Amino acid sequence: MTLQKPIIIKSIIIAIIGISVISLIFGSGELNFCGIRQISLLEDIKNFELNQDPGFCEKTVAKILEFNEQCEPYIEILDCG
Repeated sequence: MTLQKPIIIKSIIIAIIGISVISLIFGSGELNFCGIRQISLLEDIKNFELNQDPGFCEKTVAKILEFNEQCEPYIEILDCG
């Protein structure tokens, strides 16, 4: 019975530390997906260059504008004309 108390206490401490770390990451806004979004946008630009679809271009430009407001480096706006 006395051996279970240290294991339970360690488990509770680990859980509290884990919850605290997760809260800090999400609460501080440091979790940033700009790199992933940039790669996705570069793929969209490549796809637009292949298919030249004006509707796809407009959607991609909207994504680029949103990206440029929130992240760096800035991505050049596409010419859909």
